[in-house]
Amino acid sequence: MFPSSLPTPRTLPSIEAPPLKWGILGTGWIADQFVGAVRAHTRQVIQAVGSRDRVSADRAAARFGASTAHGSYEALVSDPAVDVVYVATPHNFHLPHALLAIGAGKHVLIEKPVGLDAGEARAIHVAATAAGVFCMEAMWTLFLPKFDVLRQLLADGVLGEVRTVLADMGESFDPGHRIFDATLAGGPLLDLGTYPTTFAHWVLGMPDDVVAVGTPAPSGVNGQLGALLSWPDRVAELHCTILGESPTTATISGTAAVIEIDRNFYRPGNFTLRDGAGRTLRWEEPAVDHEGLHFEAAEVARRIVDGETGSPLRPFSDTIATLELMDRIRESAGFDFTEAIAARG
Repeated sequence: MFPSSLPTPRTLPSIEAPPLKWGILGTGWIADQFVGAVRAHTRQVIQAVGSRDRVSADRAAARFGASTAHGSYEALVSDPAVDVVYVATPHNFHLPHALLAIGAGKHVLIEKPVGLDAGEARAIHVAATAAGVFCMEAMWTLFLPKFDVLRQLLADGVLGEVRTVLADMGESFDPGHRIFDATLAGGPLLDLGTYPTTFAHWVLGMPDDVVAVGTPAPSGVNGQLGALLSWPDRVAELHCTILGESPTTATISGTAAVIEIDRNFYRPGNFTLRDGAGRTLRWEEPAVDHEGLHFEAAEVARRIVDGETGSPLRPFSDTIATLELMDRIRESAGFDFTEAIAARG
């Protein structure tokens, strides 16, 4: 039955999460976004930052307001003042750096995706389980209040039987951007495609069949990718590209109603619920973009303080499954990350 109003998000205020001392492993763009959001909206403490050299670490510590700068990742994870490490290095270094932090007994939040493939995700999970530490992928989208409203609509069966998921993400990048570099696992799949793929798996689960096609970028990496996921009674169509802008919207269509999520579907923003009778409900919120990263940090802090080693909002089993699906898409499209694996040694 079509609801009279949208559910209220159950997301707790990030400012109320118990403060932990964070170590930031990596000093790139996403680390800046994460730290800025955490400092603005939580009581979490940016205790230390680690980089490959002291100069870079000192600069980042000044930007982040960190108490300590470490000129190596080994020094960061060994810092006794650090409770939890946020791994924010390039994709092909997530595995070794996550294992480094886990080996030092630190809880970890690892930028998405946690590895180049499902095998790397499993290796991280095995290590974290053996060490008894908290370990989670930083798939920040699933911790946003908007997505808790979507979660409730799906759980309540408002859409009827879900039959179709459509999701797209495309951006333009400067030719010198790392996303065109094969040695850094360039291409759209890991940076952009992880969002549509996660979204489809979150809604529909693992498909029976996967067919994907891609075209190259001028640098030789995969430039754009289209994938069709199918079940006996359901279909998902996914697209991602680094060759130009695309709608970056998402749709969940069911037998009773449809959800249409506005541009930048994976960020804070708006969506519409409508049915065939013309009834509509509109979710609207400020499109604060990556400022919403604080919700995942607050979730990590709460779970760690409660003695948990994961979050039900993004179980590590789902992280592994999403990478299994991304592996199937990549294999169908006919490319791999051989150069990225070789580059890390």
